[in-house]
Formats: sequence, structure tokens, C-alpha cells
Amino acid sequence: MREYIGRALGFLNPVRLIGDSQATIDTIEPGSIMVSPRKPIDRFDVAAITEVLDLATKIGAVLLDSGTAAIDTQQQIAFVCGVYGLEDVDVDVTYNTIVVSARRGATLPPITTMEQVYYRSMDFTRLAQIDRLVRRIRDMALTPSTAHRMVDEIITAPHPYPYVVATGAWGLMACGIAVLLGGGLSGALVAFVSTSVIVSVNRRLNRWGLPTFFQQTIGGFIAVVPAALLYGASETLHIQIEPTLVIAAGVTVLLSGLSLVGSVEDAITGAPITGVARFFEVLLMTGGIIAGVGIAIQLLEGIGIILPAIDTSTSFAAVDVGPRIVAGAVAALAYALASYAEKRALPVAFMGGFIGAAIVAGSTFLPIGDVVANGVAASSVGLVGGLLARRALTPPLVVAVAGITPLLPGLAIYRGLYGILNDQTLDGFTWVASALAIGCSLAAGVTLGEFIARSLRRPQLAVRPAWMSMLRRNRLQGYRRR
Repeated sequence: MREYIGRALGFLNPVRLIGDSQATIDTIEPGSIMVSPRKPIDRFDVAAITEVLDLATKIGAVLLDSGTAAIDTQQQIAFVCGVYGLEDVDVDVTYNTIVVSARRGATLPPITTMEQVYYRSMDFTRLAQIDRLVRRIRDMALTPSTAHRMVDEIITAPHPYPYVVATGAWGLMACGIAVLLGGGLSGALVAFVSTSVIVSVNRRLNRWGLPTFFQQTIGGFIAVVPAALLYGASETLHIQIEPTLVIAAGVTVLLSGLSLVGSVEDAITGAPITGVARFFEVLLMTGGIIAGVGIAIQLLEGIGIILPAIDTSTSFAAVDVGPRIVAGAVAALAYALASYAEKRALPVAFMGGFIGAAIVAGSTFLPIGDVVANGVAASSVGLVGGLLARRALTPPLVVAVAGITPLLPGLAIYRGLYGILNDQTLDGFTWVASALAIGCSLAAGVTLGEFIARSLRRPQLAVRPAWMSMLRRNRLQGYRRR
């Protein structure tokens, strides 16, 4: 345990963070590394070409399924093909389809493979294993058949943690978000229970094949009902609960599974069609959450439970800054755990959430606004994630998504819906627009942070003289002989 903590704290060393080791995607960018492909495949060898193309599309499917941007997925597919000697390839990555075509000259028809991407639950361990596989293909000269077998094992492997651990992690994430928003212990406990129920119910509905939109609707409904019922019975039970913050925590958990970062990054980096498709999916799924919350509020008002009016102030006392920052970091760690991240990625996710929550909390004392504050926080998280990936600790996407998840605008969405349903139409649509702006700011900030991380180079530090290194080695050898 001591070694594990020391290794996690060692990430904070700035020299290690900005080291010359690079993330996999950094080494794939054009011009950043000279690829030394193997002997080009004979253009008449249809079986060998098809084998490589099928391998590349399988790798791309896992990347796209995990939320990787279309451009990054396209570059990694082309890189894998190039390593195996197929340089003249066309790669087309869209919303849920990957098409790779290898040209064979002017007299032979091209060979094309296509892979459909069926969205599965987020599994960051699978993403990290694919990242390491691409490195091994580059460095260890794996044969296509060996790489095929490894990809199939990665795809078919069960999740590294049981469902009960993931469900508890989702509940812990809701606890952290409730505290981050200013809730107390009772609200955190209610958020834990209601979120655990949401995850369990939606997992069952997903097995039955219910469309995701209706799963989001049911999740939004469940997020409201327990908090509202306890609020209605608070005087009888002698408890104090803030239902608004509990509902906002549940909404944020539902938002966390959407590919907001990937959609905006696609639009920014040159894949507008895929970006628009992903962004429309985000809006549609958010609409399902809003529908579920609205139905619950109307039904509760019908039985006489009126939720309290929402205070438009988001500021809080300086004494609360510390606990809320820690709560945000815990929520980021819990999201990484719920998404089946590797153990060594958990402290990195914690640090990303800590940085993001600290910047947003500090910005409440400055007149810069929520949109700018969240953008700066997301840029910092993206930068840290990109730098940590240089040490091959974890893919940048894991840190980026986990770090900004506690900052998703669940409270702003609920405020907007509450205003629309209570004859405060202008305020309601203002909050909805604010939520949309905050979400785009988070995604754009992460993209900018990752770009800056890829552009950084190791600082020029003083080099230890050769005679000093030799003297140190001789001294160590003398100690060993004694």
C-alpha cells in the first residue's frame, strides 16, 4: 500500500509530468515519429491485406466505442495499417461505422472492410489495453494473427470489477456531486441510494433492449421521486434535506454517460458530421432526462408535494471550499471506478477532479462567470491528462472525462426545467442555455488542454556530466562488493 501511494504521489513531480515519453496518440500524429513499416504486403495477397484491415477496424471500433474522437481513431487505424506495410489506405470514421479501404494500384480493385460500432457500457480498462496493444504492435513486431487474438481477448473479457462495485461507485459519485453542490449528509445518502437504484434499473432495462432515450427518462423520474417524497415527509421524520441538490446529483450522473467531449472534439478537429451526430445524441438523451424529471414533478404536484423554489445563487462561503473540492475529486475517482478504470488510473482521476473542482470553486470569488470558469478548469484537466499519458500511465481520455464529470451542468438543467414548469419561462430557458454553454465549454476546454499537452516538449535541464555519473556507478559497485 505504501508503494502504491508513493507511486501515485510521484505523478506530481513536474519533471516526470513533462517528460519526453509520449502518449500513444502523440506518436501517431503526422510528423511526430518516423514509422518504419515492415516489408510491404504483396498487393495480390488478398488474405494478408484483409487480415490487417480487419485488425485495424477492430482496434478502431474499441476506440470509437470508448468515446475517442473520430480523428484520433482514424489516425490510429491508419498507423496500424502503416506498421504492417499498408500505407495507401483510406479511413472513414463516422458516428457508428468504420470503413477502411486499401488501394492496390490502378489495375486492381481496392480491398475494403467495414466495422459497425455497437455502443456498450464504458470500460476504461478495455481502452487502456487497446492503447498498450497499439504500442506493442509498434515496438514488438507482433504478427497480425497474434494481434487479432489479443484484440478478441480484450473485447470478450469481462469487466474487471463486479457490478456491485460499479453500482456502489455510481452512488459514491452522486454523493460527491451532492456535497460539491452544497448538500449535507442526508442529501448525500439519498443521492447514493437513488443513484444506485437508477443504475440497477437501467442495467436491467438495457438487457431487455429498451432504447436509451427511455432509460434516461426513467432515470430522471427516479432521480426526483425519493428526494421529493422525503422532502414532503421531512417534518414528520424530523430530517432536513435539500431535494434540489439531490435531483441535480442524479441528473449529473445520467449526463456523465453521454459522449459530450467526443462530440465537441469531433466538431473542432475536422469531423463535423460525426460531431453533429454525437451532439444530437447528447441533446436527445438530455431531453429524455428532462422528460423524466418533468413527469415526476407534475405527478408529485398532483399529490400535493411542491418542491421548494430554487435559489439562483451559486456562491458559497470560503470555509466550504475545501470539503467541496475534495468531494469533486472523490466524484471523479468514483466515475473512473464506475467506468472500470484500472487501479493505477484512480489516483490520476482523483487529481484531475481535484484540479477541476478547485478552479471552479475558486472562480466563484471572481467575476468571470460559470462558462469561463468551467472552460479554464476543463483546459487544466485536459492538460494534466495529456501530460500524465506521456508516462504511459493511462489514456488521456480517462483523465479528461473523469475530471470534468463532476462539473457537468446537472443543476443548471434542473433549474431550467423547474423555471419552465413554474411559469418562469425566461429564467428557465436562460438556465437551459447556460447548461448548454457550460457543457460546450467543458468539452472545448478539454480539447484545448490535450492539444497544449501534445505541443509541449521537455524543458532543457542541466545535464549531469559523464564523469559524475561514472563516479556514482563506481561508488555503488563498491558498496555492493562490501
